[in-house]
Amino acid sequence: MKDDTIDALELLRSQHEEVESLIEEIEEADDPAAKEALFAEMADKLAAHSTIEEKILYPSVMIEKTRESLIEATEEHLSVKRLLADMMELAVDDEHFDAKLTVLKEQVRHHAHDEEEDQLFPQVRRMMNKDELAALGNEMLALFEMLIEREPRKRVPAETVEAAPLMM
Repeated sequence: MKDDTIDALELLRSQHEEVESLIEEIEEADDPAAKEALFAEMADKLAAHSTIEEKILYPSVMIEKTRESLIEATEEHLSVKRLLADMMELAVDDEHFDAKLTVLKEQVRHHAHDEEEDQLFPQVRRMMNKDELAALGNEMLALFEMLIEREPRKRVPAETVEAAPLMM
């Protein structure tokens, strides 16, 4: 039997790695056109990733024990979205672009590793069985793939007023 499901937490972990890798490529890019293309790709992936967490993962794992960390997570997303929105207004050769990229890299690393992978994910693994994580992963991947086709970075500036609401 072919297993074509993806564990929700493995999906998110692989997306974290992909975004961090793209940030490093942007840091190393010398050609402004290449740097701009890499930034657009990274911003789209980060925007779509945040959306699937806010709309699918967080509501699915919202219990009293996770509430505080999920509220913090949405605030961290807001901070990242504000940085992305600022960066989208800048030329990639503006000295502030690289400074903001450094801050973005630090925030993404903290959020992805310290908050989610080290704290939230172990709680989620205890809350859900393999089949539930697979169903969640498939749902998140389907939404991610739909969003990525629509250049989700372009919606980011409209999402910088307040943190995404948490539904229970």
